Amino acid sequence: MNDFSKIWERFIANNRSKYSLYIFLILFIISLFSEFISNDKPLVLNIDNQLYYPIIKSYTEEEFGGHFETEPDYKGYFMSEKISEQNNWAIFPLNPHSYQSINLNKSTPNPASPSTTNYLGTDDRGRDVLARLLYGFRLSVIFALALTIIGIIIGIFFGAIQGYFAGRTDLYLQRFIEIWGSMPELYLLIIFSSLFEPSIGLLIILLSLFGWMSLSDYVRAEFLKGRNMDYVIAARTLGLSDTKIILKHILPNSMVSIITFLPFRISGAILILTSLDFLGLGVPPDTPSLGELLSQGKENIEAWWLSLSTFLVLVGTLMLLIFIGEGFRESLDTRLK
Repeated sequence: MNDFSKIWERFIANNRSKYSLYIFLILFIISLFSEFISNDKPLVLNIDNQLYYPIIKSYTEEEFGGHFETEPDYKGYFMSEKISEQNNWAIFPLNPHSYQSINLNKSTPNPASPSTTNYLGTDDRGRDVLARLLYGFRLSVIFALALTIIGIIIGIFFGAIQGYFAGRTDLYLQRFIEIWGSMPELYLLIIFSSLFEPSIGLLIILLSLFGWMSLSDYVRAEFLKGRNMDYVIAARTLGLSDTKIILKHILPNSMVSIITFLPFRISGAILILTSLDFLGLGVPPDTPSLGELLSQGKENIEAWWLSLSTFLVLVGTLMLLIFIGEGFRESLDTRLK
């Protein structure tokens, strides 16, 4: 605990890394509540002195006096007239657009430039860019965290086995990793994208099969160095099992490389998802994605708001993660005062 507190003290002493961490956490926490910030459904709806919460619960148009059994368009003609009646009211989110809602009332062709209705304009289908950026940022970070956690678990497992047991175990696993790493990852993604319906789960599974190898090398090196330390030899002499020695003695002292590379692995995963979406090999087309917005910006050069806003969000996110990673690396380096 004392070591962790010292590491944290050294980290927060670096203002650039400290504020980068705070800004990133604030943005990520805000994005977790995207449905309450950007949505085409009201937060609270009062019809005939009865309160409804469409953002939490789905209602049918019949419940509001309509004719259809489907959920109404709360910004359409029927609901707009209903809300405008006396004593009826509705509270919409700050940005009254969802990532998939289309603005049908625009007088200009899509993609439309920023306006008071769509703060960052619309894409080529009339969808709100701000909403797609907000939801796309959340999706990218969650995807990167999931991919990073899975990669860390697999990388630690293989790296620990190689480094601790060494010998033939290390030799065989190293040859396996070399063969596995030589497989064409991009071609496999193209093949599986044609065989299966694109989804976030499929991407995480496929990328997790290859994303752990770079980390396992660092863990392997730490375990090869730690297996011959005096405290490990003493623990082995006292009869501790290999599992306890790995988990309680060597692994905690090998976490420096894992923590140091954690922000960089997250930023790399965000870039991978963005690149695949840009190429059309990532998430389904209707899913909000930074890469898909960049692709639209390439196809619509005159729509500068598509490329510029996505570029700023992507670069800003990567810069924050890089500054955080540099702060952790410096705080874990005992040679730096």
